[in-house]
Amino acid sequence: MSNMTDTNAPESPASPEVTEVPETAEASEASETQESFQDLLKQYDQSHASVSETGQKQINATVAAITADSVLLDIGYKTEGILPLTAFTTPPAVGDSFIVTVKGRDEDGYYQLSLLKFAQPKDFSSLEEAFAAKGIVAGTVTAVVKGGLTVDVGARAFLPASRSGTRDAAEMEKLVGQQIRVRITKLDVEDEDVVVDRRSVVEEEEKLTKATRLAEIQVDQIVHGTVRSLAPYGAFVDIGGTDGLLHISDMAWTRVTKPEDVLTAGDELDLKVLKIDPATGKISLGLKQLLAHPWDSVPEKYKIGDRVTGTVSRDADFGSFVELEPGVEGLVHISEMSWGKKVRKPSDMVKIGDTVEAVILSIDTDAKRIGLGLKQALGDPWADVAEKFPVGSAVEAPVVSFTKFGAFVQLAEGIEGMIHISEITAEKRLNHPTDVLRIGEVVKAQILDVDKQKRQVRLSIKQLIPSDLDEFLADHKQGDTVTGRIIDISNNKARVELGEGIFAPCILPVAVQEEAAPASSGAVDLSAFSSLLKAKWQGAAPAASAKPKSEVPAPGQIRSFRISTLNLEAKQIELELA
Repeated sequence: MSNMTDTNAPESPASPEVTEVPETAEASEASETQESFQDLLKQYDQSHASVSETGQKQINATVAAITADSVLLDIGYKTEGILPLTAFTTPPAVGDSFIVTVKGRDEDGYYQLSLLKFAQPKDFSSLEEAFAAKGIVAGTVTAVVKGGLTVDVGARAFLPASRSGTRDAAEMEKLVGQQIRVRITKLDVEDEDVVVDRRSVVEEEEKLTKATRLAEIQVDQIVHGTVRSLAPYGAFVDIGGTDGLLHISDMAWTRVTKPEDVLTAGDELDLKVLKIDPATGKISLGLKQLLAHPWDSVPEKYKIGDRVTGTVSRDADFGSFVELEPGVEGLVHISEMSWGKKVRKPSDMVKIGDTVEAVILSIDTDAKRIGLGLKQALGDPWADVAEKFPVGSAVEAPVVSFTKFGAFVQLAEGIEGMIHISEITAEKRLNHPTDVLRIGEVVKAQILDVDKQKRQVRLSIKQLIPSDLDEFLADHKQGDTVTGRIIDISNNKARVELGEGIFAPCILPVAVQEEAAPASSGAVDLSAFSSLLKAKWQGAAPAASAKPKSEVPAPGQIRSFRISTLNLEAKQIELELA
């Protein structure tokens, strides 16, 4: 054929200079429609006085010498060609002949050769058969030309850049001298115009390889792969003919922020097949599944009540997560952050990255949850509250909050006490604690009761303010004679007023009718009784006229009484008629 060269031709000049390659597939497609292969070939031949024979023809080579790892072949050129010994299925001998193609030269000056792996058509009749059958033929890329590549398929063919299966000019350059598989898309015997397509063949082979590989892979299978590329959500891994996705959440038991923190392109690793989607062919892979789960050792390493140290890893509305070790986190609920401070959000107490000490409150191995407490690590302030604040003792504390029924004061960090509205003052009736108190005001109060179980402390302000009763008790003793007014009589017992707000019972020796005649309304000004009585026992005024013993006791009477009982601690007084 006119395009076939003599295998015994002398060594050709160096490979032709690479000409311009279109940057886009659209540009190359346009050139295909505007210029025929013959036009392009003429332009190429005109710009090159002689075309390099490198990679353009098949050469009958003879084994000239054999080294430890290479075979030198006489290819009719001034310099021998070289093939690795591993390229032969059986060891060759000196004088054996093989069909080869020239790929280029190595750094020692030898021609690099390639054994043909596919039978190539030798004439246009075989090309016509392949074209009609839409079959695949083997060819050798000979050079880069305007718009694509030239390929030797037994006749010189044109491979458009857009159908080369490459992504850029650099990849096209690498194809020169390589054997490829192509499909003939145009054949004009008269003009010797042949156009081939590699991209469709590559895509079909990749699809077949992927389907074959997909059929071989099973869920839970361990596969070996190479990281091909990284994405924000994971890594694509070549597992031998097909890709699988290693999601970022399956890279490690620890929280991975960016895939590049764990992997780099080119890494080789073993992975576990987690899922295969038969409809889409997508394969999900896992790396952490081949590593021991950190929770496997949690029951042996951690116990409820243990004090642990960890790093705050993330926040939520309801609390903060603390990493105790890679893959093991505990939750500090917002309610377990402080004994006394009202925590509205976790950042009020801790920040991401803080190292904190906590106490393990709960462990749920099935749900893989650990409950932690920050405040417990500080110690429970209520543990010795009864010793710190004994009943009857006086304290000074700031007012921190109000309710309708009272005020709360802070006795210590994590301990608040409540002063009921009725215990704030004895001078007047209050509608609200804010009538007399303010936030931040330091008040002096007496401890009335401490309930450690309910975490409650009751206090009183008014108990520390001396009252008329306190003064009366301080000025009298058991056996003293005092003057008082009978308020009422019931069941042989009279209730006696000794002063303003001071009342005491008196046991009568004889039965007295509750309807006994009241005292004369004109004898004494009843509205002034309290002040008169108080003035009397304080020595500030003369006593009102007391009724004689012989007169029957009756409500309204002012009489003399003897103190039969006086209990300072209980603030109780009992009387008898004098």
